Amino acid sequence: QVQLVESGGGLVQPGGSLRLSCAASGSDLSIYAMGWYRQSPGNPRELVAAITSGGATTYADSVKGRFTISRDNAKNMVNLQMNSLKPEDTADYFCNWGWSPLSTTGNEYVGWGQGTQVTVSS
Repeated sequence: QVQLVESGGGLVQPGGSLRLSCAASGSDLSIYAMGWYRQSPGNPRELVAAITSGGATTYADSVKGRFTISRDNAKNMVNLQMNSLKPEDTADYFCNWGWSPLSTTGNEYVGWGQGTQVTVSS
Protein backbone atom coordinates (compact mmCIF):
# COMPACT_ATOMS: atom_id res chain seq x y z
CA GLN A 1 0.00 0.00 0.00
CA VAL A 2 1.35 3.38 -1.00
CA GLN A 3 1.70 6.01 1.68
CA LEU A 4 1.98 9.67 0.79
CA VAL A 5 3.41 12.36 3.06
CA GLU A 6 3.19 15.99 2.03
CA SER A 7 5.27 18.77 3.56
CA GLY A 8 6.44 22.31 3.00
CA GLY A 9 3.29 24.33 3.50
CA GLY A 10 3.01 27.41 5.64
CA LEU A 11 2.02 31.06 5.85
CA VAL A 12 3.44 33.32 3.17
CA GLN A 13 2.74 36.85 2.00
CA PRO A 14 1.29 37.52 -1.44
CA GLY A 15 4.05 37.39 -4.01
CA GLY A 16 6.05 34.94 -1.95
CA SER A 17 7.18 31.40 -2.68
CA LEU A 18 6.89 27.96 -1.17
CA ARG A 19 8.18 24.55 -2.18
CA LEU A 20 6.00 21.56 -1.40
CA SER A 21 7.30 18.01 -1.28
CA CYS A 22 5.54 14.67 -1.37
CA ALA A 23 7.32 11.52 -0.33
CA ALA A 24 5.85 8.20 -1.39
CA SER A 25 6.61 4.86 0.20
CA GLY A 26 5.40 1.33 -0.23
CA SER A 27 5.74 1.10 -3.99
CA ASP A 28 7.82 2.42 -6.86
CA LEU A 29 5.72 5.09 -8.55
CA SER A 30 8.15 5.88 -11.35
CA ILE A 31 5.90 4.40 -14.04
CA TYR A 32 2.88 6.45 -12.97
CA ALA A 33 1.88 10.04 -13.36
CA MET A 34 1.94 12.09 -10.18
CA GLY A 35 0.06 15.23 -9.38
CA TRP A 36 -0.66 17.95 -6.87
CA TYR A 37 -4.23 18.71 -5.90
CA ARG A 38 -5.65 21.41 -3.69
CA GLN A 39 -8.87 21.98 -1.82
CA SER A 40 -10.10 25.04 -0.01
CA PRO A 41 -13.22 25.25 2.19
CA GLY A 42 -16.39 25.13 0.16
CA ASN A 43 -14.61 24.23 -3.04
CA PRO A 44 -14.07 20.88 -4.73
CA ARG A 45 -10.65 19.35 -4.93
CA GLU A 46 -8.82 20.33 -8.10
CA LEU A 47 -5.73 19.14 -9.90
CA VAL A 48 -3.25 22.00 -10.17
CA ALA A 49 -0.22 20.25 -11.65
CA ALA A 50 0.68 16.85 -13.04
CA ILE A 51 3.80 15.17 -14.31
CA THR A 52 3.96 11.98 -16.35
CA SER A 53 6.45 9.18 -15.88
CA GLY A 54 8.40 10.68 -18.75
CA GLY A 55 8.48 14.16 -17.25
CA ALA A 56 5.80 15.91 -19.31
CA THR A 57 3.95 18.49 -17.23
CA THR A 58 0.52 20.08 -17.28
CA TYR A 59 -0.91 22.86 -15.16
CA ALA A 60 -4.24 24.35 -14.31
CA ASP A 61 -4.71 27.71 -15.99
CA SER A 62 -4.86 29.40 -12.60
CA VAL A 63 -1.28 28.43 -11.74
CA LYS A 64 0.36 28.28 -15.15
CA GLY A 65 3.58 30.29 -15.22
CA ARG A 66 3.78 30.43 -11.42
CA PHE A 67 3.96 26.79 -10.31
CA THR A 68 6.48 24.15 -11.40
CA ILE A 69 6.08 20.45 -10.73
CA SER A 70 9.05 18.12 -10.71
CA ARG A 71 9.76 14.56 -9.65
CA ASP A 72 12.70 12.56 -8.37
CA ASN A 73 12.08 8.93 -9.23
CA ALA A 74 15.14 7.75 -7.33
CA LYS A 75 13.65 9.19 -4.15
CA ASN A 76 10.01 8.45 -5.06
CA MET A 77 9.16 12.11 -4.57
CA VAL A 78 7.25 14.85 -6.35
CA ASN A 79 7.71 18.54 -5.65
CA LEU A 80 5.78 21.70 -6.36
CA GLN A 81 7.58 25.02 -6.55
CA MET A 82 5.06 27.79 -6.06
CA ASN A 83 6.06 31.35 -6.93
CA SER A 84 4.15 34.62 -7.05
CA LEU A 85 1.62 33.23 -4.63
CA LYS A 86 -1.82 34.81 -4.44
CA PRO A 87 -4.44 34.73 -1.68
CA GLU A 88 -6.57 32.50 -3.89
CA ASP A 89 -3.84 29.85 -3.72
CA THR A 90 -4.74 29.34 -0.06
CA ALA A 91 -5.76 25.70 0.34
CA ASP A 92 -4.75 22.30 1.60
CA TYR A 93 -2.43 20.68 -0.92
CA PHE A 94 -2.25 16.95 -1.56
CA CYS A 95 -0.35 14.67 -3.90
CA ASN A 96 -1.48 11.47 -5.53
CA TRP A 97 -0.66 9.18 -8.42
CA GLY A 98 -2.23 7.17 -11.19
CA TRP A 99 -2.23 6.42 -14.87
CA SER A 100 -1.96 9.43 -17.12
CA PRO A 101 -3.98 11.55 -17.56
CA LEU A 102 -4.74 12.09 -13.90
CA SER A 103 -8.27 12.71 -12.76
CA THR A 104 -9.02 16.42 -12.45
CA THR A 105 -10.87 15.87 -9.16
CA GLY A 106 -9.01 12.88 -7.78
CA ASN A 107 -12.28 11.30 -6.69
CA GLU A 108 -11.20 7.97 -8.16
CA TYR A 109 -8.09 7.75 -6.04
CA VAL A 110 -7.53 6.40 -2.58
CA GLY A 111 -4.67 6.61 -0.13
CA TRP A 112 -4.64 10.37 0.31
CA GLY A 113 -2.08 11.77 2.72
CA GLN A 114 -2.77 14.36 5.38
CA GLY A 115 -1.92 17.20 3.04
CA THR A 116 -0.02 20.37 3.77
CA GLN A 117 -1.70 23.70 4.38
CA VAL A 118 -0.78 26.77 2.38
CA THR A 119 -2.00 30.17 3.52
CA VAL A 120 -1.27 33.26 1.45
CA SER A 121 -2.07 36.37 3.42
CA SER A 122 -0.59 39.70 4.38
